Amino acid sequence: MKLNDFIRFSYFYSMGNFRGKFGPLLIAEIGGNHEGDFEYAKKLTKLAINTNVDFIKFQIYTGDSLVSKLESPIRNQHFKKFELTNEQHLELAKMVTDAGIGYMSSVWDMNAMSWIDSFIPIYKIGSGDLTAYPVIKKTLKKEKPIIISTGLSAEKEVLECIEYIQKINPLYKSKDMLAILQCTSMYPILPSDAHLNVIAELKKLTNLTVGYSDHTEGSQALKYAIAIGAEILEFHFTDAREGKSFRDHKVSLTPHEVKELIEEIKLIDCLKGERLKKPTQIELDHAHEISFRRAVYPNRDIKKGEIINEDSVTILRPNHGIDARDFDKVIGKKINCDVVEHQKLEWKMFD
Repeated sequence: MKLNDFIRFSYFYSMGNFRGKFGPLLIAEIGGNHEGDFEYAKKLTKLAINTNVDFIKFQIYTGDSLVSKLESPIRNQHFKKFELTNEQHLELAKMVTDAGIGYMSSVWDMNAMSWIDSFIPIYKIGSGDLTAYPVIKKTLKKEKPIIISTGLSAEKEVLECIEYIQKINPLYKSKDMLAILQCTSMYPILPSDAHLNVIAELKKLTNLTVGYSDHTEGSQALKYAIAIGAEILEFHFTDAREGKSFRDHKVSLTPHEVKELIEEIKLIDCLKGERLKKPTQIELDHAHEISFRRAVYPNRDIKKGEIINEDSVTILRPNHGIDARDFDKVIGKKINCDVVEHQKLEWKMFD
């Protein structure tokens, strides 16, 4: 990596490749929402920068390098209308990185890697290219972290893709180098098509970083994805959904919604807490381990020399004296002093 690249990306590498400022890596995808209008693309970029996400993502392509003009002429023309020039993409990349935000792109035009690579610390492979092995193979040569979306794919295809990648370069067996996103490639999708349970299953099957790329309306699926363990969130981004005909705007979050999402993520992270079960400091500060727990107490007056049976004692709060877990150890012992009902018992009272 060149020195200027190292300086540009050192912030992200210091956190871990797929670790964000607020926990999960947050990727706001402008994608094609600019619809080929460079001034609008710059406006969206500025708005996305102000949301304080970790990465802002674009798509680099030309109509002719992506879609056959003979087999699918309408789609070919659609993508041509959405094209930006090399210079415009570079200006957007510089805007993002100068602001201290990570720049990311799905580089659908393989020739573009030669001029955009210095701005990209993490490459993104879109759902449509999970089976485009030549694109993946060329991306692997960069030896940078890669995120792959899995829309359209069966589990078998996802695992085959991972196997292909790791066979070419074992570096990608590390969860710091390869991440997989649960995704459904339709815009928009019903909640029933999000299938967030795939996140946990992919983690178990791959031992890689797993996240979620959202195409539902609103932000609920993103919040629930975080709660069940998504380590990356990718979502489309726009300034407003009203009055827009391009489908991606409908599943996009606005600046205000992104900021709300970040606050929800902070709360979810706070609520999730630590993995190790232990008493909290506030419980200990209030001595709840004493006041809430029980000990063994006489349930009547007992005379010196009596043998304790189950009718002689009970368990009560607070946990003073002999812990309730030792109830059975008290049974059958002879008491060596008189005690009264509900008096604290101690081991020295028994022979």
